[in-house]
Amino acid sequence: MTSLASSVTRRRVLKLLGSATAAAGLLGTAGAAQTYRFGVTREQRTVAGLRSPLRVAFLTDLHYGPFMRAGSVSAWVQATNAERPDLVLLGGDYLDVEPGHDVQPLLNELRELRAPLGVYGVWGNHDYGSFGEGRRGLDWTVYREALRRAFAGVGIKVLRNENRAVREDLDVAGLDDLTRGEPDVAATLRPAAGPPRATLLLSHNPDVLPELPQGVGLVLCGHTHGGQVRLPLLGAPLVPSRYGQRYAMGWVRGAHDTPAYVSRGLGVTGVPLRVLCEPELTLLTLTPEEP
Repeated sequence: MTSLASSVTRRRVLKLLGSATAAAGLLGTAGAAQTYRFGVTREQRTVAGLRSPLRVAFLTDLHYGPFMRAGSVSAWVQATNAERPDLVLLGGDYLDVEPGHDVQPLLNELRELRAPLGVYGVWGNHDYGSFGEGRRGLDWTVYREALRRAFAGVGIKVLRNENRAVREDLDVAGLDDLTRGEPDVAATLRPAAGPPRATLLLSHNPDVLPELPQGVGLVLCGHTHGGQVRLPLLGAPLVPSRYGQRYAMGWVRGAHDTPAYVSRGLGVTGVPLRVLCEPELTLLTLTPEEP
């Protein structure tokens, strides 16, 4: 009887292990497929200070490098242009390559972005050398300035603790990366000359949200990838934020009840895997508040 019971127990264990292995295999296959299958997330929001509607396309966390190549970027750009946005905003982490790697294929694709009010972006932590950060003899200030000029050459204005009036009723402000840059919220939000305008703030990392002053109309962030892997009922086991899942994805609130949208991003990093966390291109239709 003992031998029979042991045999039954072993069979059950092997069956469970087999089921778990099969489930993991299916999960991995589905996750790998989802890595390259993005969607367009359409959101609407009122913003104080706007005087007429505005269509904004928000792309973040491209991570051009080992897993995300020019073909993916081309698909994102084509989908963006098809939406005919008034303004295109980029949330950083463009690169997952070491300095010296040819980034011209990425720039060639981003050059095709079209928006009458322009294309603006900020740096993310990966743009500050997550790959090759210990490289000796490299002047990172010179490297990033060359990168900024390269982006400007294809029509992308990277904002580093500064803002621009893009319409008579709208400022776009860009904060330097929270963890690797030198963020200066006061300088970023310093009012430009002229009448008061609505402010859209770009911050790669959403962890800045609890520290914001009053007066920001809307904040757009990336960085978290939504956790990249999410589990039913539990959410994301790992979110790169000191606040855990609080700012993992979607609509959230910062200090003074400031509204913010945290995008799941388009690329991947670390491993080419997404589970229950589809990459997204975000299209926001922003409208004035009711009188």
